[in-house]
Amino acid sequence: CSTGDKSSTIKVIPMQVSGAGYHSESKAKEYKHVCKRACQRAVDQLKAGALAVEAVAAALVELEDSPFTNAGMGSNLNLSGEIECDASIMDGKSLHFGAVGAISGIKNPVLVANRLLSEAQKGKLSAGRIPPCFLVGRGAHDWAVSHGIPPCPSEKMFSLSAYKRNKRKMELAEKMDTGQNQTKKRRQSSENVSVFSVEIRMIILLEISENGSGCLDTVGAVVVDLEGNVAAAVSSGGLAMKHPGRVGQAAHYGCGCWAENACNMNPYSTAVSTSGCGEHLIRTMLARECSAAMQSEDAHQALLEAMQNKFISSPFLTSEDRVLGGVIVLRCCRCVEAQPSQNIQGILVEFLWSHTTESMCVGYMSAQDSKAKTHISRLPPGTVPGQSLAIEGGVCRLMGVVE
Repeated sequence: CSTGDKSSTIKVIPMQVSGAGYHSESKAKEYKHVCKRACQRAVDQLKAGALAVEAVAAALVELEDSPFTNAGMGSNLNLSGEIECDASIMDGKSLHFGAVGAISGIKNPVLVANRLLSEAQKGKLSAGRIPPCFLVGRGAHDWAVSHGIPPCPSEKMFSLSAYKRNKRKMELAEKMDTGQNQTKKRRQSSENVSVFSVEIRMIILLEISENGSGCLDTVGAVVVDLEGNVAAAVSSGGLAMKHPGRVGQAAHYGCGCWAENACNMNPYSTAVSTSGCGEHLIRTMLARECSAAMQSEDAHQALLEAMQNKFISSPFLTSEDRVLGGVIVLRCCRCVEAQPSQNIQGILVEFLWSHTTESMCVGYMSAQDSKAKTHISRLPPGTVPGQSLAIEGGVCRLMGVVE
């Protein structure tokens, strides 16, 4: 899926919404709509002169405010029926990073992560203390409130019916697992009853598997601004029914997002955001691995090899039957072309996405587009999630006048 070459102001915002997981056809319209709104919000910020890191935070706020995404307002609940969110953001220009983990009572966790990033840029605290870049739990909540980010009652941030539904499914699955020996005994006494019991168990696990993969969704965005700076951010409510205190990849350095401007060592600026099973993404540090791979000449082939060798076939995940995750990647480089009357400054932008989950919803937009383009990418028919991957993307040549 390619947008082809086109000229516009040097601003483009590829992003993902609802991340990698399972996206039903019935909800495709809602996923695409929230993705378009997030793209538009980031573009509006860039048109107003905001830098990439500010625009990517604005996009994430829009995604967190949607009840259709597993982030912020629509977050999954943990085993205790509480919301604990993870989020992080990285600025490719300064290389600063901010993150929060297992934070409760804050509507937009990405704003706390962004504030941590900006506060760290101010330098050391009193008595020479190093400012924090990653806070968790109650400490993260209290720090956010003390820095002007308003708290939000948890009961306004979730669906009680969804929690009860997931709780029932988990309890049923546990009962079926613990009752497996009893099923075998019933098979010996009554073949007809035993067959019925086995069929019921399969239906329940299949339903949990389908909805469970949908709970892998993490929202994220990657942005390049007028000056060629890149930024990335990610936010997640985590797995449904997770253990309290669990922190996923969305908060971990090098795992949830990565952004790095071009320098002498690296010819390309890169920004990456990941989605999927947090434990798999943490153990492989997939965001940073993909960013490093993007310094190769062929971006498509580099991402393909990174997803295959550093993720699906990673030596750190050899015990896993299915490795679930997805990435969105932005890569750009600057060029200046002399014209008779003016200098034309251009940025060649490549943006790609890849996933091993059943599907991933993505959207992208530049400042001169009238509306965002959206797409739900799905694995090819007949392939196995967690063992196969899909990869797509596009290229834009963005132009602007240098004064």
